[in-house]
Amino acid sequence: MAHALRLAERGLYTAQPNPRVGCVIAHGDAVVGTGFHRRAGEPHAEVYALREAAGRARGATAYVTLEPCAHQGRTPPCSDALIAAGVARVVIAAEDPFPQVDGRGIGKLRAAGITVESGLMREAARELNIGFFSRIERGRPWVRVKLAMSLDGRTALANGESKWITGEAARVDVQRWRARSSAILSGSGTVLADDPRLTVRLPEDEEFTPPLRVLLDRQLRIPAGRQVLDGTAPTLVLHGAAASCADDRFARVERMAMATRDNLLDLQAVLALLAGRDCNEVHVEAGPTLCGALFAAGLVDELLLYVAPLLLGDSARPLLRLPPLTDMASRWQLQVVDQRMLGADLRLRLRPR
Repeated sequence: MAHALRLAERGLYTAQPNPRVGCVIAHGDAVVGTGFHRRAGEPHAEVYALREAAGRARGATAYVTLEPCAHQGRTPPCSDALIAAGVARVVIAAEDPFPQVDGRGIGKLRAAGITVESGLMREAARELNIGFFSRIERGRPWVRVKLAMSLDGRTALANGESKWITGEAARVDVQRWRARSSAILSGSGTVLADDPRLTVRLPEDEEFTPPLRVLLDRQLRIPAGRQVLDGTAPTLVLHGAAASCADDRFARVERMAMATRDNLLDLQAVLALLAGRDCNEVHVEAGPTLCGALFAAGLVDELLLYVAPLLLGDSARPLLRLPPLTDMASRWQLQVVDQRMLGADLRLRLRPR
């Protein structure tokens, strides 16, 4: 199963919106077939593994990181393929909550006389597809907020200058987190201050599915000529119903009006919209106002925090704008999931307790 999970990781940047899935077919310790799901519309992991195994799949055990599908989508049901190949046993890491699967794959296999076991390395399999499970089970994507700060908790100078707080290794790392995401979310303030591209820049030999750029611009303030409006990547601009635009600066991107709440776009509605567009993981790169609003609303699932060994002073911009606390019992507590050094910078992955 560990081998199958490593195979599944090969679809980390390409499989979305589908889950990342790996499969290993074996007789005891002898592996006869392996496969992983590369991208939506192409064969699933089980199909590649069965092709490699050919006749040796009969009587074998298939280790699959996610319950085999039981319905006809863009590809035939994998449960039927396993049955037809004559496998004797299927070991599944995690059950698939997708309504058209959700136990049906296991049921089909058992009805055909195949022994089915589930739960082996379940947590690792769910972690690999944390956005997919979030979208299906909670109705919203997994929200990961990326922030870079100085040792004194500042993200930019008072004039907005922030290039660069972190070093090259940290910035390369950010590109990989962007690449695994379905959408990159930012606000008009960040676009006005930094003119970011919000695209993925990986070595030419690495494949990825370009994430959707999502811009929250309640008043349609983003001016013409900004890189996010260049049409080089799929882009969605969300604005308030009262906002209007008489020129063609948004001609190359999609625009949509959203409900507002407390002079902000309704963030829960934004995430529901993105879930409806099959977004699994949303990577947020924005300023302290939008990031703080997401955090205060309980919509942040993970913080990706890069800490640089420098100081910017107390007039520089803060990490997050959060409501004031009246007592320590109300403080926001975070759990460290992972920490590592990237050059001179420290990267922390944190999740709300």
